[in-house]
Amino acid sequence: MAELKPFRALRYDEGVAGPLDRLVAPPHDVVGASLRERLVAAEPHNVIRLTRPEDPAEAARLFHEWQAEGVLVREAEPAVWVLEETFAGADGRPRIRRSLVARLRVTPYGEGDVYPHERTFARQKEARLDLLRAVRAKLSPVLILHAGGTPARLERPPDVQATLDAVTSRLWRVADHEQIEAALGLVQGPLVIADGHHRYETALRFHEEDGTNASAYVLAALTAREDPGLVIFPTHRLADAPLPQLNGRFRVTPLDGAAGALDRLERLPRDHPAFVLLRRDGADLVEAEPEGGAAGVLDTAPLATLPLAGVRFTPSAEEAERAVASGGAEAAFLVRAPTVEQVEAVALADETMPEKSTYFFPKLTTGLLFAPYDE
Repeated sequence: MAELKPFRALRYDEGVAGPLDRLVAPPHDVVGASLRERLVAAEPHNVIRLTRPEDPAEAARLFHEWQAEGVLVREAEPAVWVLEETFAGADGRPRIRRSLVARLRVTPYGEGDVYPHERTFARQKEARLDLLRAVRAKLSPVLILHAGGTPARLERPPDVQATLDAVTSRLWRVADHEQIEAALGLVQGPLVIADGHHRYETALRFHEEDGTNASAYVLAALTAREDPGLVIFPTHRLADAPLPQLNGRFRVTPLDGAAGALDRLERLPRDHPAFVLLRRDGADLVEAEPEGGAAGVLDTAPLATLPLAGVRFTPSAEEAERAVASGGAEAAFLVRAPTVEQVEAVALADETMPEKSTYFFPKLTTGLLFAPYDE
């Protein structure tokens, strides 16, 4: 069974640092250069200066400086935190995702209770490892799925609250020993990484070289698979010319156009992959035979085998349609989002999905809580 522990959180003091809404940021891996520049220019204490620094040594300097100045303050006692994220889904309906934030012991895949579902890239992990060595703190959490229950909402004002990109995150501190044990008891394995594979694997490598018990944990937001607010967006593909020929591997059904194409796709059974191909001159419903394994039935599986040029990704079918109609892309490949059951099946089968197969929404906001490597 996975080992979970409370932690003494380090967090912004809004009385010194200013409103938390201006201090938080998306995870480092979805922050491009232009957004980083805007965040840095807007607020001298924005967390992006720690998570996407010009240099790891600069992040370490700021991290210690902000603590000395009281910008960041440390909790006196260990606690776990109930996280509630309020947001609107793709259908516009309000949703709430609840998680438990705690320290999770890192173990190599196959040796513990934690499983991945997607591949990672060495270059990204090297950059994050240099930052961990310099700062020696867990700056952003990993989103983990588990088979247990969802923590109840606490009937008191939250201890931490921030809104970023129309997502409001609220956190309640749980410090009573019995309540901590009850909250941690909700988490049941196996655990599947939903988002943050690079963060998890970098934390594991850092622990392997650091060797201390303090470095043996990653900061995790643990969400029940049955949580009603758990949402996976699709990852539609946009591609440039030349487009590959769809040969005998596929069953191609011409459609009247983009209107209703996604409905046709959603009505197909999930036992084989399929996608909608949109071009300026028409649309096709394309079906393929599964190529074996739990990942073989995913809509992204056959697309990963096609020699597509200039591939970009979007969760919005409307954006994909506009790009094709305007000439911004030669074609779009619309797919169904994988289900939570499919993600779990791939992970527990020791398989990985093609790149950009899942988009768990919303991304966890960075800057709400930090966990230094000193416990």
